[in-house]
Amino acid sequence: MNAKKVSANVVAVLVAAFFAFPTYWMVTTALKPKKDLLSSSFDLIPSSVTSGNFVTAWTKPGFLQSLGNSLLVSLSAVVAALVIGLLAALAMSRMRFRGRKGFVMLMLVAQMAPFEALLIPMFLMMRDLGLYQQLSSLILIYFAVTLPFCAWTLRGFVNGIPIELEEAAMVDGCGRWGAFRRVTLPLLGPGLVATSVFAFITAWNEFLFAKVMVRAEDKETLPVWLSGFQSAFGTDWGGAMAASALFTVPVLVFFLIVQRKMVTGVTAGAVKG
Repeated sequence: MNAKKVSANVVAVLVAAFFAFPTYWMVTTALKPKKDLLSSSFDLIPSSVTSGNFVTAWTKPGFLQSLGNSLLVSLSAVVAALVIGLLAALAMSRMRFRGRKGFVMLMLVAQMAPFEALLIPMFLMMRDLGLYQQLSSLILIYFAVTLPFCAWTLRGFVNGIPIELEEAAMVDGCGRWGAFRRVTLPLLGPGLVATSVFAFITAWNEFLFAKVMVRAEDKETLPVWLSGFQSAFGTDWGGAMAASALFTVPVLVFFLIVQRKMVTGVTAGAVKG
């Protein structure tokens, strides 16, 4: 192995360690006893571990309810954004119509708007629609926020697939929808996975709109529930870190599921193409 490969591997390990360290610190803090949490000593490896913080987080009232609410809101928004975004991407990539370039630029501009700047207009809109204090308001908001990114990203993936593959399938007897389903859709596996992961993380981690739009405790999402570890009497850092570790588990599970689907989609698309 030459010096360049060694240097590249060392840099890669350092970068990976840099990004993995916050997660490592979160998990080790969650495993520490309460007496060691505010200690002035800097220990990378805890001298003693306990599962009490995870028990505290798991048994805190509202955890399972908030977990279900977050899953419902995030998955619903992601599925809707992927379906509509894919259809929009196909139209922008495969069809030629007046104003197409302007529409593409409009989607790019929509992504530049700060998320917080939409709070008051969204609040007034959901209130007038009678959706205030309803989880459906969060689904609509997260759908509207992630849709431009989904459509813009998927458009790039659709452009990367030669249209001649669809035309060849149509010559062999497939209709336009059949050619898309049998040829193009399997090849879009990597794009669908990358887009869905980003959209899911965006909806899963969102706090501001979830805090403002839904005030009832039985409709809280996990980010709002997680803020309950901070009170006027202080912050339960052990419980907060344990809850944060549990908070990341659904994201990891979701990524593992779609990653396997990505490999399947690429293989099927290569064979059918």
